[in-house]
Amino acid sequence: MGNIIITIARHFGSGGKTIGHMLADDLGIKCYGREIIRMASEDSGINEGLFGQADEKLKRPPLFFGKSRGAEYKGKLISPESDEFVSDQNLFNYQAKIIRELADRESCVIIGRAADYVLRGNPGVVSVFVHASREYCIRQAIERCAFIGKDVEKYIEKTDRSRSDFYRYYTGQEWNDARNYDLCLNSERLGFEGTMEAIKAYIRVRFGRLPNEI
Repeated sequence: MGNIIITIARHFGSGGKTIGHMLADDLGIKCYGREIIRMASEDSGINEGLFGQADEKLKRPPLFFGKSRGAEYKGKLISPESDEFVSDQNLFNYQAKIIRELADRESCVIIGRAADYVLRGNPGVVSVFVHASREYCIRQAIERCAFIGKDVEKYIEKTDRSRSDFYRYYTGQEWNDARNYDLCLNSERLGFEGTMEAIKAYIRVRFGRLPNEI
């Protein structure tokens, strides 16, 4: 029986990360997010802080994309001898390497980092996009985060734009295009628990079992 890997892309404030952790706990599998940065740093020997600076964002966003596919991920690591070894492209390459190794090793949940694209073609991948209205995301962000003295709406817009640019740059596709995912779920309508149950229901229909079932 092959591994089942659930990748979750999400609007900031939609609760996608929380839902991912809830799902992993419910299924008895691991959930990986920022842990991938630490693992990529250990694997490559590149300072973890450099990975953090390019975490789901471009340090120097392109002025425009047009028809350009940016630095679309091809799977090849850049040699330590190259001047590009610590480039944003190679930081992404090492995170992608960790994502592929995790998918080969175990059933798990992976949050963000264009994991759906990195694992494209893997028959065990379930790609999910969690979204909600702007008003809901703002309320959730205020309730769950310490946004004292900050413009929450602008912060959400900036974060989602960074995630969108990051995804487009490394995949050549649009982050919020429903065609890129198996499931697009509105957490505002379903609630966190309902969103988790919808993902489980899809997995059971598609695979005939959940990851924790033999």
